[in-house]
Amino acid sequence: MTAVSEAVVEGDWEYRRLHLPPGVSRRAAAIQLSIHAEFAGWELRTVRLYADGTRRVWLRRKKTAQSLPGALPT
Repeated sequence: MTAVSEAVVEGDWEYRRLHLPPGVSRRAAAIQLSIHAEFAGWELRTVRLYADGTRRVWLRRKKTAQSLPGALPT
């Protein structure tokens, strides 16, 4: 199970933080991140692994009109 926080828009980039609990294996984490990259255009920015096994991941992607909430397609 992955907890996803709200996306943050800064400049030309949109950022999203993921929280992966200690029970998530490295392989399962890699699969989840691959899905975010393949289907939503996210790229890996930072991964922090804590002593208890928790991972905090920052993803980023270029800001587009379609990725902004409430934006109308052009």
